[in-house]
Amino acid sequence: MIQVAAAIIEDEQGRILIARRKPGKSQAGMWEFPGGKIEQGELADDCLRRELMEEMEIEIDPYAFFGVNDHHYGATHIRLIAYRARYVSGTITLTDHDEYRWITARELTAFTFAPADVKFVEMLHSSKPRLNE
Repeated sequence: MIQVAAAIIEDEQGRILIARRKPGKSQAGMWEFPGGKIEQGELADDCLRRELMEEMEIEIDPYAFFGVNDHHYGATHIRLIAYRARYVSGTITLTDHDEYRWITARELTAFTFAPADVKFVEMLHSSKPRLNE
């Protein structure tokens, strides 16, 4: 089993950051909540801080556990651990993605997400909307 962390990053307006996998990567063209593989002995929230700095050059503050989704891609078992996070600073520079967007939870279903992320899309989409949505 591969443990992966995903960040549901919100900006000051309550919008959520999503990113599209670039060509040549597994699941190219699909959208996801950014994150990455958890290294041996690493906590999920520390992984997210590291991965977002490496992959997008931004600082985030993971502040609350959101959920876990076990998903099988053929013989590969992924455990995706999601945290809510605040965008802190930095200008987004993409390395593993070819596009990103800040969207409301209501807009999530308009995008094709990687299968392991779909559970979190559904959870966010069905949650009570914020005043600014």
